[in-house]
Amino acid sequence: MTKSNPSVYSDANETPPMNEALPLGLQHVLAMFASNVTPSIIVAGAAGLAFGGAEQVYLIQMAMLFAGIATLFQTVGLGPIGARLPIMQGTSFAFVGVLAGIAATQGLSVALTSCIIAGLVILAIGLYLIPVGIKYAAGGAADFQMAADSFGSLKHWSVALTVIVVSLVVKFKTNGILSNASILIGLVAGYVLAYMLGMVSFGGVANASWITGLQVLPFGFEFNLGAVIGVILVSIVSAVETVGDVSATTKAGAGREATDAEISGATYADGLGTAVAGVFGGLPNTSFSQNVGIVGMTGVMSRHVVTIAGVIMLLCGLLPKVGATIASMPFPVLGGGVIVMFGMVAAAGMNVLSEVSMNRRNMIIIAISLTVGLGLNLVPGAVQHLPGIWKTLATSAVAPTAFLAIVLNKILPDEA
Repeated sequence: MTKSNPSVYSDANETPPMNEALPLGLQHVLAMFASNVTPSIIVAGAAGLAFGGAEQVYLIQMAMLFAGIATLFQTVGLGPIGARLPIMQGTSFAFVGVLAGIAATQGLSVALTSCIIAGLVILAIGLYLIPVGIKYAAGGAADFQMAADSFGSLKHWSVALTVIVVSLVVKFKTNGILSNASILIGLVAGYVLAYMLGMVSFGGVANASWITGLQVLPFGFEFNLGAVIGVILVSIVSAVETVGDVSATTKAGAGREATDAEISGATYADGLGTAVAGVFGGLPNTSFSQNVGIVGMTGVMSRHVVTIAGVIMLLCGLLPKVGATIASMPFPVLGGGVIVMFGMVAAAGMNVLSEVSMNRRNMIIIAISLTVGLGLNLVPGAVQHLPGIWKTLATSAVAPTAFLAIVLNKILPDEA
């Protein structure tokens, strides 16, 4: 949706009329909707929750609800919290690797407790998660699913490829709101094909209620220092991404640099949104970079437009039937979308690296951190004698890569 006169709403405090603000806000929702709910589905699967079951549906609801609430922290603000800019928040892919590992070995209670504490106190991520997309596309990630005769069948792959092809065609052959919603449209196309092939069951949707209340610590509270450290490490990476999104938003929408108050307010909102979401069973939140692109494309800097988007997500999170409908999505449908989304995460990481001066110092940092991080993930037996959660963190790819990159950047001398 391209604005005819972008300068009209170049101030974050300007409010477009509702007939313009509502579709602009919906555009922000469509651009991030699929990416926002996917991490919850993956972590739920790692934790062994029943596919399409009430607990998985609840996690999906919380992803939508707290994306909305965290967005309101950013756009409306609360004291020093919030950038008061058109920053859209959502469930972060950066945490999927660590949280899926923690959930699989220690349980959701440890994983979500770590999110609460970390909230208070992007190449490796994509490369690590791409195999998850392949497994989903072929029919599922659990051992019993991969052992089934149907795993890797033409039926599964036809659905996944439909999602990929439709997503790419819509992305590059359309403009505005359709292009921004390309992955969501691809998922819908794959969902329709899966239904026609008899792969969809609406039993969970029929049983889901229309309205639900929140549950405090629905999976319990269980402290584990290693898990907390792992989530905090990824939180640092996420905070850096948020700083970049704030700077990109002010440059794209207002042609200026972000102020210190805007940057600090944005990171405060990141932390608060993550902590509050964890209390009610939601995964960590962060700013969504694709929505920065919408600000640049439309020229609409009004934070009130994104406030509307936040309210839409909040309302979706309070409707269990919406969550149940998403949970009914077969693995191959999700797999097609995941391949595209995780590939984009890896591509975003390469784009960031392309802006780095590739001197010998930086090449050593990149080479060592990626080699160790991805190597331990591919050969987990190399750290088999580490205890419990430390082994999970060491083989998560994200945590060791981020940790080594930060440490090496601090201790290696600058080149003359």
